[in-house]
Amino acid sequence: MPAFKLALLQTKGNNIHPDRFPKLQERIAQAAGQGAQVVVLPELVFHDYFCIEEEARHFDLAQELDDPSLQALSALAREKAIVLVVPIFERRAAGLYHNSAIVFDADGSRVGLYRKMHIPDDPGFYEKYYFTPGDLGFQAFSTRYGRIGVLICWDQWFPEGARLTAMQGCDLMVYPTAIGYDDREVAGLAASEAKTLNAKWLDAWVTMQRAHAISNGVYVAAVNRVGQEGHLRFWGNSFICDPGGAVLDRLDDSREGLLLRNIDPAEIENHRRVWPFLRDRRIDAYSDLLKRFSR
Repeated sequence: MPAFKLALLQTKGNNIHPDRFPKLQERIAQAAGQGAQVVVLPELVFHDYFCIEEEARHFDLAQELDDPSLQALSALAREKAIVLVVPIFERRAAGLYHNSAIVFDADGSRVGLYRKMHIPDDPGFYEKYYFTPGDLGFQAFSTRYGRIGVLICWDQWFPEGARLTAMQGCDLMVYPTAIGYDDREVAGLAASEAKTLNAKWLDAWVTMQRAHAISNGVYVAAVNRVGQEGHLRFWGNSFICDPGGAVLDRLDDSREGLLLRNIDPAEIENHRRVWPFLRDRRIDAYSDLLKRFSR
């Protein structure tokens, strides 16, 4: 496959709101106008991060796969000839909901649906209350411009998910994300201590995903939301790294923004020839990975 241009759209939440949805469409169109061929949006992009609390009324936010907003983005993908990765709060059936991402191809057709496999439950991130774990497995989707693997947020921390996605032959692994600082966790700390702790968490997040790129020899991109929502401050820092783990470009934590970068599948071959991790895997020795713990 030839090289293609990837765009990450770092944004605040609540983009389904009538005064923000047109802005979201405009920003996607602007990315296409700057040459983007693949555009990826953050996790749960249409809504405020409702998982900050457990409230049954938030289930009303969920959308079915034929929701008018999704139809509008499908039409936009077709009009601009772009691949578009759109994370959603999916209503699958009455009482059955997923944290999902749709992949629209450049003709507007839906070529992929990924349902988040790893569901967290931390203070301020009460996702197990809302989401059923994904049942479609780890996947990569063939699009006009390349083969794209999609995972979502908490999936970022699990090397197994990255490996199984890479084994689907993806050129690019994307992680739509909603992650940030919980101000309550640093309450009472001196400003310098709070800054150090927050920096440690952010560095761990970036390092983990760079490691996925290195160990699998693929491009990795994480696109996060940004802004304050209650006691959560989403830390932005959307970034793209190459198959050797080098960060090619990165935004900061202060604003919405657009990241554009060329993705060249030929680099995957180059890196894997130097670091042949897939060749040297001992697939005959990994059966214990199917256990929770080996002791």
